[in-house]
This record gives sequence, C-alpha cells and structure tokens, in this order.
Amino acid sequence: MRRFGWGRRRRRTAVRRPRCWRRDGDPGVTARGLVTAGTGAAGRVHPSLLAFCDVDETLIGCKSLLDFLRFYFTERYGVSGARHSSAVVDALGAQQAAGASREEANRSFYRGWAGERVAAVAASGLRWYAQRSRDPDFFRPDTRAALRAHRTRGAVIALVSGSFPAVLAPIAAVVGADHLLCARPEARDGVFTGELVGGPVIAEGKRRLVRELLGCYPGVDPEDCFAYGDHVSDLPMLTEVGHPVVVGDDAELAAWLPRAPRLGHKIPSRRY
Repeated sequence: MRRFGWGRRRRRTAVRRPRCWRRDGDPGVTARGLVTAGTGAAGRVHPSLLAFCDVDETLIGCKSLLDFLRFYFTERYGVSGARHSSAVVDALGAQQAAGASREEANRSFYRGWAGERVAAVAASGLRWYAQRSRDPDFFRPDTRAALRAHRTRGAVIALVSGSFPAVLAPIAAVVGADHLLCARPEARDGVFTGELVGGPVIAEGKRRLVRELLGCYPGVDPEDCFAYGDHVSDLPMLTEVGHPVVVGDDAELAAWLPRAPRLGHKIPSRRY
C-alpha cells in the first residue's frame, strides 16, 4: 500500500532575452521554465500580439490543482488516496489561515506529490480532463471565445498557471494554446520529488514568465498584448500588457484596474 509523505502599471525594466523554445512543434520544457504546448507557434513567427490567460476560474470553472489532486489519489489508491488528498487540502487551508502566502501554499501542494510517477500522473491527467470536460460549464465560454477570437486574428496564445503540465496540457491542446507557462515539478528517475524547479508560478512568478516569453518575440509591443485574470494575484501578469482584462467579480482586482474591460461574472468554483 502506498505510504504518503508529506494597479498601477509598474515601469517595465529591461530583461535579458532568454533562449527560446523549440520551434519544431514538439512539446517540452524550454529555457527558464517556459513550456510550449507545441500547437503551432512556429507558424506565426511574426505575430502582432500575444494573449496571456490564467486558467483556474478564468478559463475553466474549477480549481484544477485541488480537483485533480482528489481525482488522482482517489483513482489510484482508493480510500487511502482520498485520505491523503484530504490531508493535503486541510494542511493548505491551515497554512493560509495562519497567513501563509499563496506561493508558500503552492509549494506545499506540490510536496504532496512526492513519490508519484510522472507517467502515471500524466496519464491520469488525460482521464481527468476527459471526464471533467463533459460538463458544459467546465470552460468559461466568454474567456474561451475571447481566446478563439485572438487566435483567429493570428495572436500567439499563452496559458499562465500555478498548475502543472499533467493538468494543463489537455486544456492547452483543446484551446489551441501555443505556450504553457506553468509550474515545473522536479522529477528524478521519472518520479516527482515534491519540489519545484524555478519556483511557483504565482503573482510575481507569472510576471517573470510573461516577461520571458515577451522577450522571445522582440517584434511584439507589450502594449498591444492582452492578458486575462480573475484574482488580484494575477495583477503582476496583467500589468505587463497594454490590455488587461478582468474576468469575474474580484473587487480588489477591479479596484486596481478600474479601466480594464470586464468579462462575465464569477461562476461558483466547481467541485466534482
């Protein structure tokens, strides 16, 4: 039996352009934490703009990290797995109640995956998506339509999330995302260690990866780009572009971006 272990736009500073992703359409982890979904960026070498989009409760209606945690461990280990996922969720709640940052909570979440095989988690992610996406409310239709419109006009689409590829890759493929900027759980010999490579993709972590990707497109003016987010922690990403869009009804985020367009109202987070 498995034993479980436990606002205001800031002035943009110059950043060194990173070595960019492979342009052969082959998915994989790239320099400095960028992950390309391999869905066709190579066909738009000189796009006019990039559109960045948060995932949980912005593009989809659930918190993918917690939902997949429950799905995977229950599917794989039954009752003991369900207990493990509940223990992780309870620990995260206690951390946040004690004042821990979202970044700290995100690191703690990934420690709950220590010892799991990467291939098994990826396969489970496909099953999770196949099951959850049957729900007509899985995707937020307004956000998905906005991304579809951007893509039709030749924009490069990047999903930006504190979640990880096992969960996000199927979503990226379906919406036609070109890049996946997300957490990178560390693995050794095909097994997750429980640590992250490059840190959480939360708040300033999102800003860092957005800047890195913009640096890979020197012909694109960030002021022409779009970004979509639903929570005040998305603000660092949203303020890196000229067209931030507030999704849902986060009052704090709306107060920081009073002139930003609003997209829809908050859909209650789905728990399956």
